[in-house]
Amino acid sequence: MFTGIIESVGTLTQLTKKNDGYRVEIATGKLDLSDVKLGDSIASNGVCLTVVSIGGQSFCADVSGETVSLTGFSHYSVGQVINLEKAVTPTKRLGGHMVSGHVDGRGTIERIEQQGNSWDYWISSPPELMRYIALKGSITIDGISLTVNGLEDTSFRLTIVPHTSQETTISQFAIGAKVNIEVDQIARYLERLMSVESHESNSSVNMDLLARSGFLK
Repeated sequence: MFTGIIESVGTLTQLTKKNDGYRVEIATGKLDLSDVKLGDSIASNGVCLTVVSIGGQSFCADVSGETVSLTGFSHYSVGQVINLEKAVTPTKRLGGHMVSGHVDGRGTIERIEQQGNSWDYWISSPPELMRYIALKGSITIDGISLTVNGLEDTSFRLTIVPHTSQETTISQFAIGAKVNIEVDQIARYLERLMSVESHESNSSVNMDLLARSGFLK
């Protein structure tokens, strides 16, 4: 589990083909690896990777063929900058939102507009993900916990303040760039609950219960 608060920006230093996936090495920059051990998880541009070896200020991980097909690893090359976050511990502040590191799909940067000292980024989303994206809701982009500030039929708007831009890879986003999207977990679970409700007439979960519990307005 992660929070979407980026701890360091690293660099992809090796990308080796392995069956239908890759073995990757990522230089971790200022990320402290002293408490990381083999088998631990590190979110890398929002992708939960399992550490298989550690060396100095870098780690290696295996990326499966399925992960490659669903994420930016399908077009990454050596030199790619990577947002990094270690798995959350029980004592860590949850400054972002609950992030699983399981990417739902890829979006595309459509527009970038300056608004004072901030920047608006419009990102197109796969149509099947738009139903999970809500105004003022949380979303994860390349591992970064962000707030949705605008919606269109097939895209959404993020407003990025200077600190977030400086501490993540967002400053390098360009129109046409592909980004990893993970939607809010609560939205997925709610959809599943409602799906069960539609097939089980005796279910105790219904629209009235969700509204009374604050899930619907």
